[in-house]
Amino acid sequence: MCVPELSQRRRLLVLAICCLSLFVVSMDTTIVNLALPSIERDFSAGVSSLQWTIDAYTLVLASLLMLSGSTADRIGRRRTFQAGLVLFTLGSLLCSVAPNIGLLIAFRMVQAVGGSMLNPVAMSIITNTFTDARERARAIGIWGAVVGLSMALGPVVGGLLVDAVGWRSIFWINIPVGVAALVLTALFVPESKAPRARRLDPVGQLLVVVALASLTYGIIEAPHHGWLSGLTVACFVVAAAAAAGLVVYERRRAEPLLDPRFFASAPFSGATVIAVCGFAGLSGFLFLNALYLQNVRGFTPLHAGLLTLPSALAIFALAPLSGRLVATRGSRIPLVTGGLGLAVSGVLLTRLGADTGIGWLVVTYVVFGAGFGMLNPPITNTAVSGMPRAQAGVAAAVASTSRQVGASLGVAVLGAVVTTHITGAFTTGFPAASHIAWWIMAGCGVVVMALGVLTTSPWAMATARRATVLFDEPAGVRT
Repeated sequence: MCVPELSQRRRLLVLAICCLSLFVVSMDTTIVNLALPSIERDFSAGVSSLQWTIDAYTLVLASLLMLSGSTADRIGRRRTFQAGLVLFTLGSLLCSVAPNIGLLIAFRMVQAVGGSMLNPVAMSIITNTFTDARERARAIGIWGAVVGLSMALGPVVGGLLVDAVGWRSIFWINIPVGVAALVLTALFVPESKAPRARRLDPVGQLLVVVALASLTYGIIEAPHHGWLSGLTVACFVVAAAAAAGLVVYERRRAEPLLDPRFFASAPFSGATVIAVCGFAGLSGFLFLNALYLQNVRGFTPLHAGLLTLPSALAIFALAPLSGRLVATRGSRIPLVTGGLGLAVSGVLLTRLGADTGIGWLVVTYVVFGAGFGMLNPPITNTAVSGMPRAQAGVAAAVASTSRQVGASLGVAVLGAVVTTHITGAFTTGFPAASHIAWWIMAGCGVVVMALGVLTTSPWAMATARRATVLFDEPAGVRT
């Protein structure tokens, strides 16, 4: 069941409803960052607990996005979207009353279960609502701008709320927005499904969860147990085995959770890697920046949030431009420009010290925001374009999953690197220890630039055309 032809006004209303829901879900991946020092003081939490406060959310999102996308294609996109809004709103309420760090982390996971039903499903609704290629590219550009802006504004809004009311208030704002989106969805968003229902893949889903969870746990806990400890090595071995098992198992499924045929397209495969690198840079930047500005420099949450406002403004200004460039000239210019912004800002941050000038910080934040603003829209367009519309839910879910995998790994890897290299007191040891993390972020930018050129080449376009044809062929041995 496809979306019926809607008027221009109705299509824009559907886009606005999807963007409203995505705004709070995406902002929740970053709004908590500015509250981390306050949560640390209230619950006497360590750095690893703070990492889990962020990664419990992004990890569950990454683990369930593909399942939610295929479920929406099967039982109905609007129905799944509404269920996600209910769970996300309930999880937000629970987080606001959490009595300890353990339950806060658990309630963040409830939030993420709901959030997993929103991101890919909203993109699938948009893709099936805007059928014209140019109109769809512009809609995706607006979607990318909203997601990027919400993630960048998270620290600003979080800082304001933490200063004025307290850290629990950062979860209150989700409740009225969630309720409003639920009502508007029921009134204006039409139901749609994929033409043919897809079967569940519980084994594939389990392997995805095991691979992501064991990898993230191993990275976050490695500084405390040792990188070569039995626990850390076991986590990495389990992650590798689960990933290998997933590839082998999914190749034999007639209707896999993660269809290997998607990755026959070089643009699609490149978009997943670009998403991981770009969002690893974003999440690692926001996590470390929140600790630096408050715990090292002694700024209030509001002051720290305002200092990140230049990044938010740069994302807001350049994400729509990126969407228009994608629609008119393709993805290469936005991708290469975005990767360059990440790389340059990473290099600039390697000069970070305990008394770095505010002007230097602001320039660095603007460069970072400009890079990320250009980067996000072409990721989505590259991942979805060239795929059959019937597979839009799963294709969008893979792209969204790549974002959340990157967000989880950014906090885990960059946080673990800093924790491992800190010597002496946190306030004096943090700046120097963070330098290697910023070099990693710069390296992610270089990878994005290289893939931006490769995935937009004639060779890559040819692989995308061949990959689309594969969906008319059997997927392999039916199980």
